[in-house]
Amino acid sequence: MMREITHGDICAAARVLMARPRDSWPRVMAALLAHAHCADCYRKRCGKVHPQLGNGTLMAAALACHPVACPRPSDRAYLDAIGAAIGAVLDWRAGRRRPVLRVLDRRINGAQARKRDI
Repeated sequence: MMREITHGDICAAARVLMARPRDSWPRVMAALLAHAHCADCYRKRCGKVHPQLGNGTLMAAALACHPVACPRPSDRAYLDAIGAAIGAVLDWRAGRRRPVLRVLDRRINGAQARKRDI
């Protein structure tokens, strides 16, 4: 499991979603979560931050994807993106991951984890 999810992680992921078409949000979130998980496994095993995937937080994975600037908290699109990010985290925690991204769980070294999936 990746590192604990914080409010900042959710906000950073939502800002990444806002830069993408809505129909891609589930795929983008699944990739962000998988990358954070792989990076955390690498960090635990090797004792250092993964060179491409970061420190194992959702925020590190999101910030690597150049999120949009922080919008107003009342922005409807931002609230929708926060809802989508929370839903994806809940699905991830419940084990409802996309099958193709389960492969990334096995590729802990990160060499095969592709940033272009995001």
